[in-house]
Amino acid sequence: MKQLLFFFLIGTSIVFSQQKQPKVGLVLSGGGAKGFAHIGVLKEIEKAGVQIDYIGGTSMGAIVGGLYAAGYSATQIEKIVIDTDFYSLLQDKNSRKASSFFKKEHGEKYSLVLPIEKGKVGLPQGVSKGQNVLSFLTELLAPVDSILDFSKLPIPFFCIATDVETGNQVKITQGSLPLALRASGSFPTLLNPIEINGKLLIDGGVANNFPVDEMKKANVDIIIGVDVQSKLFNKESIKSAIDVLNQISSYQMYKNKPEKIAMTDVYIHPDIYDYSVVSFDKSVEILSKGYEVAKLFQSTFDSIAKLQIFKRKPLRTINRNKEIEIHKIEIYGNNNYTRAYVLGKLKLQEGDRINYKELATKVSYLSETDNFIIINFTVKNTVSGKILVLNVKEKNLRASLRLGVHYDFVYKSSVLLNLNRKNILSKNDAVSIDLVVGDRPRFEVQYFVDNGFYYSYGFSTRYNSFQTNVTSNTPGINLIDLNYRDFTNRVYLQTTFERKFAIGLGLEHQKLLSDTETISTPTNKAFIFDDSDYFNMYSYLTLDTYDDKYYPTQGFFLDAKFKWYIASSDYNTDFVQFSQLKGKVGFAKALNSKTTFILESEAGFTLGNVSSRNFDFLLGGYNKNFINNFIPFYGYDINALVEQSFLKSTFNFRFNVTETQFILAVANYARVENSVLEGGDLFKNTKSGYALGYSLNSILGPIDLKYSWSPDTKNTYWYFNLGFWF
Repeated sequence: MKQLLFFFLIGTSIVFSQQKQPKVGLVLSGGGAKGFAHIGVLKEIEKAGVQIDYIGGTSMGAIVGGLYAAGYSATQIEKIVIDTDFYSLLQDKNSRKASSFFKKEHGEKYSLVLPIEKGKVGLPQGVSKGQNVLSFLTELLAPVDSILDFSKLPIPFFCIATDVETGNQVKITQGSLPLALRASGSFPTLLNPIEINGKLLIDGGVANNFPVDEMKKANVDIIIGVDVQSKLFNKESIKSAIDVLNQISSYQMYKNKPEKIAMTDVYIHPDIYDYSVVSFDKSVEILSKGYEVAKLFQSTFDSIAKLQIFKRKPLRTINRNKEIEIHKIEIYGNNNYTRAYVLGKLKLQEGDRINYKELATKVSYLSETDNFIIINFTVKNTVSGKILVLNVKEKNLRASLRLGVHYDFVYKSSVLLNLNRKNILSKNDAVSIDLVVGDRPRFEVQYFVDNGFYYSYGFSTRYNSFQTNVTSNTPGINLIDLNYRDFTNRVYLQTTFERKFAIGLGLEHQKLLSDTETISTPTNKAFIFDDSDYFNMYSYLTLDTYDDKYYPTQGFFLDAKFKWYIASSDYNTDFVQFSQLKGKVGFAKALNSKTTFILESEAGFTLGNVSSRNFDFLLGGYNKNFINNFIPFYGYDINALVEQSFLKSTFNFRFNVTETQFILAVANYARVENSVLEGGDLFKNTKSGYALGYSLNSILGPIDLKYSWSPDTKNTYWYFNLGFWF
């Protein structure tokens, strides 16, 4: 067939040369990661000197074709594919620095998030809303963002999407090119559908995965079709939800496949049967399959090139890093979130100079708020300057149910149910209700109004309780069965900088009740250590640049708190005003690809003449959800080290066994005294403890097993926890 076509092209070259130069249309099919093979074919087409006059594509074929139509060379597209982490891109994974400060503090403890609509819990439309895909395409296509008619692109172009309501194909020939490509590639369950011109669109492969028929209508003379469609799977090969959906969406495309092939003049089908639509980690292999099959058509491409006597001017060089000055910012679609909120999350103002890559990063900051379905951005050129146009589509689903599970030796079994609701009383507000059910029930309510550039404010209420054996300071008693309950209410003002630095101050009411049945009383009731209401003022300063909350490899952490205890109902009649200063600083650094070192130092000081022991610092045990003045310290039991001030340093070494499994080695040292600064010897009477352990980063959160000991006491302890800490 190839040889017959070759002689046909040679024979018709005289006719074409006497009449007109033939127009060559290129059609690229969908196929997910298999579509990388298109790039290998494009390189051979370029090498032969074939000029493409029109491009049409579906899904990945649309994305590759759209980039080529915009002016990218095949070699440039190849580099983009090799350099891009498509798994992170498709999952909308952003670096932690994109997260809001509120999310870093309260949102990194859930294993599952489910939308709530009209009081009913549902399922997400897809694994990802696809914002990062759209931002990435917008960044790549910056040089042609002013072209809204695809026939005016360096190479005319169209792509195919599917109307999810009717199942009919939608041919897109104008509008936002990045938005069109994002719609065409919206593979069901992987990426959410996207709305364009009132139609909710999904992957074009469902309706027309190889749009040769549309190219046939475009008045071209030669159609080159590159088909990366596979074949229907047998039942043994269907093992996942993706396989099932791929099979369903393939029925129609394979039914019409013979007709589509007959419409092409040059039909190219790479050998990609061993790959799937999500084989993004095999990009180099799939690219090579495109090169291999295209080389077989070298003589055909040479023949077509000879028919094209008149060549257009070379396409301009794509410059993605060109810096622009934003003269004006226009925002559309923000009904429930103020302009200040949007710009505050973007950290962008009129007059800023920025390139598209930086702009895409800033859009990810806004996307991380999870308040928007999609954010489309373009830059318009006007006489007065460049205008950044943001079209945001807010989420109609303002509520969600978030779930988490946890187990440790103090709180025992816990299931976390969180209801998150936005826009309750005003714009920019959110309420988060944590209800923990299990062995130690507790709850926390957070109401927060985020005003972006301006001061934000909030209210919180918390009830926490636990029961555990602690070391006793009472003669004749080794351990006390301590019951501890805390009910705290706060109102506060806060301002944040760059999503990593927060300063705040507030007022606090705290009800504390701690007692034990271990110590006898004349009435045979529980011995009460404290049962008082406290009224306090507090302030805090927090800096968090860790790249991961639980397994950081780089970054810095600072948490400093000052609290002034002003008044008390004074159960023990020994209360006097006093204050406390407490702080923690941490530093993480990857020593190499397998080893990370984390240094954390912590200190606490009581300021004033305090006779009450209820607010001493209590060191010992291992829990990351300790509250108030309970401080973890390896090698000692909870409450083993008690005094009004302390200094502590912890040295952590984490060794990667695999990407999700780690070996841990920890050494911690502390000085716990009435005043650790008194006498000037910071190392006097230093306590030490050590731990070795294993950790697994699971979908439920960290799973840790650690063995701890102290040479001071010769005591040993086992620690275990499962799941995110809450």
